[in-house]
Amino acid sequence: MKSLATFLSVLILAALSLTAAAENSTHTGGYTIHHNALTTDSLPSQVATAYGLQRSKNRALLNVSVIRDEPGTMGTPVHASIRTVARTLYGQIRPVELREIVEDKAIYYIADFPVAHRETLMFDFEIMPEGGRYPLRAHMRQEFFTN
Repeated sequence: MKSLATFLSVLILAALSLTAAAENSTHTGGYTIHHNALTTDSLPSQVATAYGLQRSKNRALLNVSVIRDEPGTMGTPVHASIRTVARTLYGQIRPVELREIVEDKAIYYIADFPVAHRETLMFDFEIMPEGGRYPLRAHMRQEFFTN
């Protein structure tokens, strides 16, 4: 199980690196919020099974992490309360319930949900970092390709 945790951590870090390159991170209030979404068919089956995720081109995984910025370092992951609202281009609200995952020093939040081909979702995040004084806000737009 340790190797699975290590593998998932590497997968998450890779996703976060790609996320940062794709501008899917928000810098606000002394924190960096990384946010990424992808279809679950791209997850290795071991990872999907370990986290109770259904691998499917018609399901998406949302991954969010909150990093306290610290000069001269990569920052420190922090626990947070995250409220997420996903909307379609037509304004329809889609439920997204994040759950916290803690592995070694990594803290991240995941949710899975159904998606359709060429569906675009706009995600609004309200984040209260542990020990924070006020909520942080971040936004993300993602189009899913399932064919």
